[in-house]
Amino acid sequence: MPNMYESVGYETYSKAPFRNGVEAQLPVEGTVARGYIPFDITDPGTEGYELAKATITSPLDSTQVDLAKGKELYDIYCGICHGNKGNGQGNLVKREKILGIPSYDDAGRAINEGSIYHTIYYGKNSMGSYANQLSENERWQVVAYVLKLKADLEK
Repeated sequence: MPNMYESVGYETYSKAPFRNGVEAQLPVEGTVARGYIPFDITDPGTEGYELAKATITSPLDSTQVDLAKGKELYDIYCGICHGNKGNGQGNLVKREKILGIPSYDDAGRAINEGSIYHTIYYGKNSMGSYANQLSENERWQVVAYVLKLKADLEK
């Protein structure tokens, strides 16, 4: 078995004995990357936001929620704009670099688990998506921490 010791070398992107004629292959349709779980709601707009708000709930039970981890992630990714208390008074807002960040206890917004997750996943208005920076579990930890901040503000 000489091929076990000295493998056949193929030139990258050359005409090789592969189906599409090149060595670099596209993944099979419907393939999901390892560690990635697709979000059921594919609409990043207002309709998707409202659907998420009405239907999505956290898969974490109370024993899986780690508020310390949620706080750590929140401070890294969210606190600079939303403020450490969730009142919309982060450093960038105080320095007038970004304006119009609402407080989590804003009654007109009435945020919940689904709306927070959708916003983290797709972004909203001038806020970009954090789907690439946070894993699914980390997103849910941040959601739990945001809900804690919201409850603290409503006291």
